Amino acid sequence: MDRLRQRADFLAVADGTRVNSAAFILQSRVRDDPGPIRIGLTVTKKNRTATERNRIRRRLREAVKQIGPVAMRPHHDYVLIGRRAALTRDFAALLDDLRAALKRLDRQPEGPRAAKRIASGLNDETPKR
Repeated sequence: MDRLRQRADFLAVADGTRVNSAAFILQSRVRDDPGPIRIGLTVTKKNRTATERNRIRRRLREAVKQIGPVAMRPHHDYVLIGRRAALTRDFAALLDDLRAALKRLDRQPEGPRAAKRIASGLNDETPKR
């Protein structure tokens, strides 16, 4: 697994699929190139002091290490946006939340626009009149 480092990559993942959890938001996007899985972590300044933001980031980073790349899809980028609840949430519950979020991402179509296309029937072969 590699890290996402450039802002453009974070913005590209923001257009993908997302799953909400109590401690984080997980975003995902399929890449065209055959590279490794890439992970990005971000915590906004809304989450109080830099010390607390760093603690949230460390807890999420360790959760991703514990889960490993086996639970993630190849050729995908993931972004975890930390929430304040990640500080007080039990670590075992945090791992369960991450596993559940990854499973929910597997069931969703790629991108928010894809879900709208499927719901409206625009993915069908026959054109609507």
